[in-house]
Amino acid sequence: MLGIGNKTNLKDGTNLNIINDIKNAYYKANITEKIIYINVILFLITVLFTKFIVEWFALPSNLDSFLYTPWTVITYSFIHKDIFHILSNIMVLYYIGNLFLNFYTKKQFLNFYFLGGIFGGIVFLSYYFFIDKTSALPLAGASAAVTSIFIAIATKIPRYAIRLRFIGSVELWVLAAIWVVLSVLQLANPDKGSAIAHLSGAAFGFIYSKQLEKGNDIGKWFEGLIDYFSNIFKPKKKSPFKAVYKTKRKSSSQEVSKTKQRKIDDILDKISKSGYESLTKEEKDFLFRAGKK
Repeated sequence: MLGIGNKTNLKDGTNLNIINDIKNAYYKANITEKIIYINVILFLITVLFTKFIVEWFALPSNLDSFLYTPWTVITYSFIHKDIFHILSNIMVLYYIGNLFLNFYTKKQFLNFYFLGGIFGGIVFLSYYFFIDKTSALPLAGASAAVTSIFIAIATKIPRYAIRLRFIGSVELWVLAAIWVVLSVLQLANPDKGSAIAHLSGAAFGFIYSKQLEKGNDIGKWFEGLIDYFSNIFKPKKKSPFKAVYKTKRKSSSQEVSKTKQRKIDDILDKISKSGYESLTKEEKDFLFRAGKK
């Protein structure tokens, strides 16, 4: 009996270690990786409870049904029913999302992801309300949100080259164009709702990126909304000493960040004018190191 008890305790301890490892990996991950983790976990839940999840969290094409589940305009971007669907989205999100974070902030990543998905959902609903009155399958998947991020970074650094195995270097605008064309081709399908959402996400990513170039952050209101709800759960009391120390440290960090960003901007200008291959080895190494952080 003692031996059995020890085996049980050992098994429980192993399970706890696995859970703790998963938690630690999540907390250490950047925002792109956290979104991927959330999508994977929710996919596993969807596999187990498909009917319930789709009914309550996928976006219905019927406006009356949507009014009973308005949260679905956000939640549908985290629901995947097909293994190939989620794999394609998380692969693109991992590589493009981490590149995105070299040129945009973490908060802007969330703005593009959520607002791109919401915009895609709204256009999807509008299409089936105003144009096509036939019923369609509920909308599910992160493609509109992912496409928004993909097109945004391709708009900012179109001539940035990505090296693909067996193919070689391909400029970002070419990959983005292929991604969009695939969605355009899907418009020929009877159930074209997902393609409409993808293309709407692409349009949003392009417009938002262009507005940021002009100094106009059209997603700032959403960023403020996230900050508001995040601050509700943050501790309010801090000692004066810690506050002063943190401020000084933050100022120093901001100066380093600004210098790094200026160098990145200079390299981007060079890429835009002469292409990625015109960069020196030092400049390429700098971009590579920046992408790893």
